[in-house]
Amino acid sequence: MPVTLLLAAVIPYLARYVTVSDPLLLAALSTTFAANIICIGIGIWLFRSVSDFPGVEASSYILPAFSIAYAFALLVLLFGRIDYNRGLLLVGFILAVLCSYFIYSRMQRRRLRIGFVPIGAGGNLRVVKAVDWVVLDDPTLPLPRVDAVAADLRVNLPDSWERRLADIALSGTPVYHWKHLAESLTGRVELEHLSENNFGSLTPASAYMSIKHAVDWIFAGVALLLLSPFLLLLLLAIRLDSPGAPIFRQTRVGYQGHPFTVYKLRTMSQGRATGDARRAAMTSSDDLRVTRLGALLRRSRIDELPQLINVLRGEMSWIGPRPEAEILSKWYEDEIVFYRYRHIVRPGITGWAQVNQGHVAEVDDVRSKLHYDFFYIRNYSPWLDLLIVVRTIVTMLNGFGAR
Repeated sequence: MPVTLLLAAVIPYLARYVTVSDPLLLAALSTTFAANIICIGIGIWLFRSVSDFPGVEASSYILPAFSIAYAFALLVLLFGRIDYNRGLLLVGFILAVLCSYFIYSRMQRRRLRIGFVPIGAGGNLRVVKAVDWVVLDDPTLPLPRVDAVAADLRVNLPDSWERRLADIALSGTPVYHWKHLAESLTGRVELEHLSENNFGSLTPASAYMSIKHAVDWIFAGVALLLLSPFLLLLLLAIRLDSPGAPIFRQTRVGYQGHPFTVYKLRTMSQGRATGDARRAAMTSSDDLRVTRLGALLRRSRIDELPQLINVLRGEMSWIGPRPEAEILSKWYEDEIVFYRYRHIVRPGITGWAQVNQGHVAEVDDVRSKLHYDFFYIRNYSPWLDLLIVVRTIVTMLNGFGAR
């Protein structure tokens, strides 16, 4: 951070300061200098907060983090009618991003090397491929070079291993329960018992939930107002592309298990439903019901835009577990333990499971998706939401997981 502050804020300010004598311009430069320092601090803070989550290619979040920080500062300066220097602010932004990319590339973390004790379920960690795993067979041998040690701390380990793990922790090497480490590496939480949730309470932090609900409502109202002309054009295009109502309505299960009507742009032709209601509610790969325009809308996720109405009605959030059709939700509840627990937060237009796994419908795939939903609930925070927003934008561009 000191290097970025020096190169992106201090040096540009001093270089401009020595060439100016106008008191008003000097004041604007000083204001901009302070704004650059604050933005760099916030940008680095946002970047570090987001890059702590699993599966993050951290360098891809440098630009979004600083863009958010500088966009917020620009709004404050504009609405506060505060004099500032555009050139100095722009230079600060560009240099902050470039410096951060350079510093990160030089300090990029090497591949993790983690030792594990092959007793109990600790060996399950080897399914995680992004780590070099080192088997620790003998507690009397010196500890090889590792970044951390994992063990199944919920089984009765031999006394020799209990003492050895205590010594390893005292020496400064982190010791983790294997399941907690797996969650941080994969972004998935597998619950076998409610007692394993580790939330302290089964309900996520109510303070952030209330703040998020208010922010959701404000942004949904603004977005719906700005996008109304675009939505009207899409409604007309859908009506011309295939017969039927341009808006699709479906009953889904939402917050606290209550059913509600979700709205989407219609992407399928009408009148081709099968006799199996459950199968009709599922979308398969290369589904013949998907129209030509519908395929584009699904790939870009634009078909989800009418759900802004659901957000305004308090039935959904911008970010959260995707709501399932009522008939599918009942099926999953019968087949999957704790499935209903995902309704503890408002469902979202996008979510952690969607950006990691994409659309799924079969029970085995939904069980895997549920692990991502549990991870989101456990790590319910603005930082994870920010990460999901950035990944959603990427998903809209590459069409990942669309059906």
